[in-house]
Amino acid sequence: MQVQVVDYRAADAAEKFTRSLHETGFGVLTNHPIRQTLVEKIYADWLAFFNSEAKHGFAFSKETQDGYFSTEISETAKGSKQKDIKEYFHVYPWGRIPPQLKEDALTYYREANALAEELLGWVERYTPPEIAAKYREPLSNMIQGSSKTLLRVLRYPPLTGEEPVGSIRAAAHGDINLLTILPAANEPGLQVLGTDNAWHDVPCDFGTLTINIGDMLQEASEGYYPSTQHRVVNPTGEGAKKSRVSLPLFLHPRDNVVLSDRYTADSYLNERLRELGVKT
Repeated sequence: MQVQVVDYRAADAAEKFTRSLHETGFGVLTNHPIRQTLVEKIYADWLAFFNSEAKHGFAFSKETQDGYFSTEISETAKGSKQKDIKEYFHVYPWGRIPPQLKEDALTYYREANALAEELLGWVERYTPPEIAAKYREPLSNMIQGSSKTLLRVLRYPPLTGEEPVGSIRAAAHGDINLLTILPAANEPGLQVLGTDNAWHDVPCDFGTLTINIGDMLQEASEGYYPSTQHRVVNPTGEGAKKSRVSLPLFLHPRDNVVLSDRYTADSYLNERLRELGVKT
């Protein structure tokens, strides 16, 4: 399996990128507009926050799903028996954000969201007409007025050697949303399950941007765009002593968007949050 690496500035970028999403569920962009200096500053500043006691003052809300999620209440991937080895913070423009981290987080949110909207437009443009006819409304309309697009700041802590047997940093899962935008993490570990049923490392060179299809777009396109399973594996050697920081933006439609005969965006999201154990 070959995840397509596409130059964002190339004349045929939209077509190549969309084809990669259809064939693999993933695409990787280079020369994109997300500023690496901002990403690296966010990584450093939020790592310091996760290493402080201040994080406990932002305990997440089950009702709104914003705030800090500790390793004790971290997600359990659908089909997995162990919680992921991670802690994270949900950033929404309307939500609680540590004051010293707010400006950079919201700047990144705006810039990543603008790029995500553009990439969704690429997908819309290069969706075959017979597939586009299945959408209940144009993809670009689905995100207009949405308050659910989520920036998640993730920290995978150093391993202690006392983790439960079989637990990994992020067990195999598909994302819930339409598209996920992910700058390269500060450490490797992301893998995607290929059509050959083998796990493949996703390029993680600083400056690359990984984009993957979420379950909602798979549902709306009746499988034309596959929500590929991916995971974050445990490091070994010196890597096990390091934290891994990751910064995915999950592009979500409005709650009332109809995805299929089975789901609205709201009903789909709430079903998955219950499965993940972070909502009752």
